[in-house]
Amino acid sequence: MRAAESKVLSREQLAELAPTWREAGLRIVLTNGCFDLMHVGHLRYLQQARRLGDILVVGVNSDESVRQLKGNARPIVPEAERAELIAGLECVDYVTIFSEPTATELVNMVQPAYYAKGGDYAERDLPESEAVIAHGGFVVILPFQPEQSTSAIIERIQNAQGSAREEAQSPSSPTKPTDATGV
Repeated sequence: MRAAESKVLSREQLAELAPTWREAGLRIVLTNGCFDLMHVGHLRYLQQARRLGDILVVGVNSDESVRQLKGNARPIVPEAERAELIAGLECVDYVTIFSEPTATELVNMVQPAYYAKGGDYAERDLPESEAVIAHGGFVVILPFQPEQSTSAIIERIQNAQGSAREEAQSPSSPTKPTDATGV
């Protein structure tokens, strides 16, 4: 098994490798995302994306681009750790971090046969679609994993914290006095 760190490539390394994969006739699948708190929806989505081709490359949004997309409270997990977590998945061949607001430059570099996104997107809404098609690739929208999102996890945590605070602030129920034996 390859170490996760060996699967995280710089943009320069990816720019060198992608043409060799295409020349070898390998079908490259590219996807991208924030992947802030890894969850089962991410895993299922990446496994489905991998089945589309021979090599799965995942672009992970940089910390700055996540802040631009999700707000100043995000990301929760730093970019290097998110990239390593994604690279640690068996279905993922390579990971790179990108800082642009969209993955269009990454699409132009990799020129994937398939560009995969989750079902919470529509092809017409993806700024990367034009570049994918211009390079002869296909945009594939994979099934959405309902209730599997980082935002939903954060909301559940916040709700649980709120409930815990309310319980801690409410008057405690009276306790039964005990004697010296603890009965």
